[in-house]
Amino acid sequence: MLLALEAVLFVVQGSLGDYWVELGFHLLIAAVLAESWNLLAGYTGLVSLGSAAFFGLGSYIAYGVLNRTGLGIGASVVIAAIGGATLAVLVSGAIFRLRGLYFTVGTLAIGESLRLFMINAPWFNGATGLVLDQDPPDSHALFTYALLLYVIVTLIMAVGTGSRFAILLKAVRDDEDAAGQMGVVPFRVKLTVFAVASALIASAGALQGIRLGAIEPYGSFGMSWSVDALTMVIIGGTGRRFGALVGAVFAVTLSELLADYPELHVAATGVIMILLIRFAPGGICGVVLGLMERLSSSRRAHPTEGGLSRG
Repeated sequence: MLLALEAVLFVVQGSLGDYWVELGFHLLIAAVLAESWNLLAGYTGLVSLGSAAFFGLGSYIAYGVLNRTGLGIGASVVIAAIGGATLAVLVSGAIFRLRGLYFTVGTLAIGESLRLFMINAPWFNGATGLVLDQDPPDSHALFTYALLLYVIVTLIMAVGTGSRFAILLKAVRDDEDAAGQMGVVPFRVKLTVFAVASALIASAGALQGIRLGAIEPYGSFGMSWSVDALTMVIIGGTGRRFGALVGAVFAVTLSELLADYPELHVAATGVIMILLIRFAPGGICGVVLGLMERLSSSRRAHPTEGGLSRG
């Protein structure tokens, strides 16, 4: 169903106005970020606050490729993805020694360390950041790249959550030690998911950076990229197949509606988060599925009069 919707978007995007294309790009980047975090935390139990590290790294790698090599946008996004996966592999040996809250704090430290490195290292123009030497592509071209990236994410999630590998993910999430005793190698499972999710987040960061035409460490490695990913998944439904997409749509819509009232936007998001965590931990998807199950149970328990008379 998602692939069909993405195909329709690909066909009709040329007829959309600039506002809707920009909004669509924003939504697709948010959805990629949320899907990646959901794969980590919702399906594997790796609650990360390090999304900003890979998002910012993707932006800087893309700028390096475009400014230094002259390669195209597609190549820069692919190289950014490779860079994100490489960083994930390099830090995995240390970060996977941590569990629970310690793992979360460890991933947060990765992002802060990279931000400070970009500010103080002499090769990245410090806090001023970098400027893209060429003009950014138009919004329709960027939308197409973002849509292709989300198609890849959809395929990865379909394989990761609808195959035997999904069983391994849930086993590691529910009890890593018990999974190890049953023959699962938790380190390999976590490394695979961590590398894939990091590559996708870095790709999204590359496209976002290219869209802006200029980047700097405080924005590229901002904590908001990590918090937004967590927020969208919790609102949509952690560990649910459509939870990340529903959360992304909700968050982007709320952001647009309250664009002129940033303080109210933050307050409203906080209140919604608190209410969902307290009364509906399954998120919006959990609420909808619960209502559908109740309706289905009610119909089975109380068949219509016509159905009784036919019996």
